[in-house]
Amino acid sequence: MNLPFTQQAGLLTNAQPLPAALPAGGLIAIIAPAGPAQVDTLKVNQWFEARGYRCRIYPGVTAAEGYLAGSDAQRLQDLHSAFAAEDVDAIICLRGGYGSMRLVDNIDFDLLRRHPKPLVGYSDITALHTAIARHAGFVSFHGAMLKSELLGNKQEPTLSSLFEQLSGRLGAGDRLEHPDAWPLTSILPGAASGPLQGGNLSMLCATLGTPAEIHCGGGILFVEDVNEPLYRVDRLLTQLRLAGKLEGVRGVLVGDFAGITLEALAPLMRQFFAPLQVPVLAGWRSGHCDPNLTLPLGARVHLDADRKCLRLEQDLFRR
Repeated sequence: MNLPFTQQAGLLTNAQPLPAALPAGGLIAIIAPAGPAQVDTLKVNQWFEARGYRCRIYPGVTAAEGYLAGSDAQRLQDLHSAFAAEDVDAIICLRGGYGSMRLVDNIDFDLLRRHPKPLVGYSDITALHTAIARHAGFVSFHGAMLKSELLGNKQEPTLSSLFEQLSGRLGAGDRLEHPDAWPLTSILPGAASGPLQGGNLSMLCATLGTPAEIHCGGGILFVEDVNEPLYRVDRLLTQLRLAGKLEGVRGVLVGDFAGITLEALAPLMRQFFAPLQVPVLAGWRSGHCDPNLTLPLGARVHLDADRKCLRLEQDLFRR
């Protein structure tokens, strides 16, 4: 399939389509691009209604074919239908697992560009984030999913972080807040700006050589992972390096690596990124962790490892 590109030399173009923010009472679509999960649809609707939103559950959410939430055709149709629906304001994924990559070469990116909407998910959904950044060019959100966080009684600020961003309460110049209970660590000093790109490290490597391949030259690379021992993280970072994906990276934001302490992870990150002379800020609570803070992938941000902060340099939605 011949897919259009919205990136040149690894940089997002300036013609970035901006969606409208999620309004009070807005309609949120729930889709399942990856794995299946049992959900009580009545409770799902009640959960969103209690927070002032409406919900539409697409058919793949209640389907299951082994380790997939329904057939590829069903999951792709749900993705397209949710983006095309004029009344849908935001899209939240059911869960990760596996399956998102199976859809990438058949996604209608022209349709997505005509109907840009915030898509929320992480883990396996990384393949959709990188594909959207590369072929549609709008911001998507690495954040809480229905099964694991929204219905999983995760602690704050997981939910407030998600809805603060989706509702458009943050814009250019605003700081993305991080809880003091989990102090950040400056692994390498300095500050840098660029589009925030990345997600689950294993998925970033899995998409190499595919239409969802990441391009993060000129940007800030975000990585996280779960249940990967240190030597595998080394292998994954080495794969990105040998594939040329670390060339031109301006800064690195290290999310949660569940199962590895920051003390164990820091020397490896320093080894990979010190030769690039870029700032590295670690300990950001995003990924397979609690809380799981939302990050706007594709948005231009300013990372300051010395002041241990991350700021938006653009609006996320139409004003």
